Amino acid sequence: MSASVLAGDLLVVVGAGGVGKTTLAAALALGSAQQGRRTLVMTFDPSLRLKDALGVGEAALDEPIPVLGVAPGRLDAALLDAKRTFDRLIRTYAPDAAAAERIFSNRFYRDMAGNLAGILEYMAMERLFEMRASGQYDRIILDTPPTRQAMDFLQAPERMMHLVNNRAIQFAMDPWWDRKGGKHLALRLAAMGALELSDRLIGRRFLLDVVEFIRAFAPLFEGFRHRAEEVQKLLRAEETRFLLVAGPGSDRVPDAMFFLRKLKETGHQLGPILVNQVHPEPGPGAGRGPGAELLGFLATRDRRGLELLRSLLPGSQELLPVPLEPHPPGDLAELGQLFNKLINIKSL
Repeated sequence: MSASVLAGDLLVVVGAGGVGKTTLAAALALGSAQQGRRTLVMTFDPSLRLKDALGVGEAALDEPIPVLGVAPGRLDAALLDAKRTFDRLIRTYAPDAAAAERIFSNRFYRDMAGNLAGILEYMAMERLFEMRASGQYDRIILDTPPTRQAMDFLQAPERMMHLVNNRAIQFAMDPWWDRKGGKHLALRLAAMGALELSDRLIGRRFLLDVVEFIRAFAPLFEGFRHRAEEVQKLLRAEETRFLLVAGPGSDRVPDAMFFLRKLKETGHQLGPILVNQVHPEPGPGAGRGPGAELLGFLATRDRRGLELLRSLLPGSQELLPVPLEPHPPGDLAELGQLFNKLINIKSL
């Protein structure tokens, strides 16, 4: 029995796109609730596929919503919207309403803050901190974006901690600027011979907006850095496990090994590797014909992929082949059936 798939108070489900990790995360969360744990499943996947598997709507973008109550456990689901999370953090941590409004009214924040590279990962980190600190849940299951973007999430705490030392931040906070965000910027840049260059490269108005945003945001920097430190500790804690979901076939092995190497380098704890959607070997009654030949080919391909991956892993690493389902689970009952299969899979 592979009960180790639910070992840990925080389970981070990672893997490449298209391998079914969102569905597996939902099934694991349902099983956790049915076992009596107060469970939250969160997704930071921009496609938001989890709402289809669990039947949740747009309401889950604001706060976790109940999916299932099975006393003493329960299951809630939450979907990340980076802009809403950013807005909420500003309202919560700004020194006062005027400071929050200064950020909200900034054109750079209104037009770009929800779409900048890295914002999704920063907000995922913040939302995880909020939910963990709330004490409402015994277990949180986090469904991440595909592999490379999930690496951005893992690195987000460290990047945030270094952000306040960034040269651009130091430039914006320099007393050289007046308290209104550079009212006399044109004269100053002209005196430095830099006006024409700044207009050509980035635009004076854009530069003013960015500087004003950074200066308005300055009172929140220390809080962001503190929470980033706490999230970094949480992600490396003994009670946190990373569940890697891989696709079958030899061509999927490089993605799996890439993430395994990164997790090892960064000091995170790895749980079982779930190789999902493995084609079963055709039985004696499979018959013949093009369809049977194709299924046999896919089963052989998947078996060879499993053998290759197993040969590259340390002997102590648990590897679980998850059989291909006829169709993706479409409701809670089918998710429950998938969970029962997961905990009964024999490790390779």
